[in-house]
Amino acid sequence: MFAGKKVVVVMPAYNAAQTLMKTFEEVMAQGVVDRVIVVDDASHDETAALARTLPGVKVHRHPQNRGYGANQKTCYRMALEEGADIVIMVHPDYQYTPKLIPAMASLIGNGLYECVLGSRILGGHALRGGMPLWRYAANRFLTLFENFLTGGKLSEYHTGYRAFSRKVLEELPLEGNSDDFIFDNQMLLQVLWYEHPIAEISCPTRYYADSSSINFQRSVRYGLGCLSTAVLFRLSRLGMARTPLFPDIRVTTR
Repeated sequence: MFAGKKVVVVMPAYNAAQTLMKTFEEVMAQGVVDRVIVVDDASHDETAALARTLPGVKVHRHPQNRGYGANQKTCYRMALEEGADIVIMVHPDYQYTPKLIPAMASLIGNGLYECVLGSRILGGHALRGGMPLWRYAANRFLTLFENFLTGGKLSEYHTGYRAFSRKVLEELPLEGNSDDFIFDNQMLLQVLWYEHPIAEISCPTRYYADSSSINFQRSVRYGLGCLSTAVLFRLSRLGMARTPLFPDIRVTTR
């Protein structure tokens, strides 16, 4: 609980048995989390079984692998059903430190922002934390392109460490988004489309052998998806395209 608001951490999990316990313990050590939800996307290891042994954790397992985006959709639906006021996504592979949870919750809980991102780029942590050089270069290029087309001022669009207010999750048309990795980017551009204020905080990150990552081929597909989403955002803003991703009716006054 933070400032009377219920804080729920969601963990979209896939083959995370080796790091789930360590991530959970650090999440709960922050002292502000009311509920943890783990959604297992048909892992091949003991992720779901291990999650069910963790105290107070609500677990849902997809019977078939549905994709990272579909996993998040389930996470956010369940968090809203739990009455969450603040929802923080923490990857259970321990790539992002849960120690930033109180800071992220406070920015939303105090009414300053509706969305908070843990940025690996701010503070220069990415390369020192082990991000491959090619991935860093792609991140910088895509971010520059997306800022140009959307008018955003973000240091990166590709972090998996995110916090949202209930208001954002109820307003965004998430169910129509991709079930794959591009969901992340679509969702963030929708936050910009609805003109919700976004904060970024510097986030150290760690790349381990047991941390999840997409391969080069899927990274290329993700990058092309980011570019096309940004172009579609711009065309929609100019009135030259219509898509369920960016509906005609937008809230422009906060």
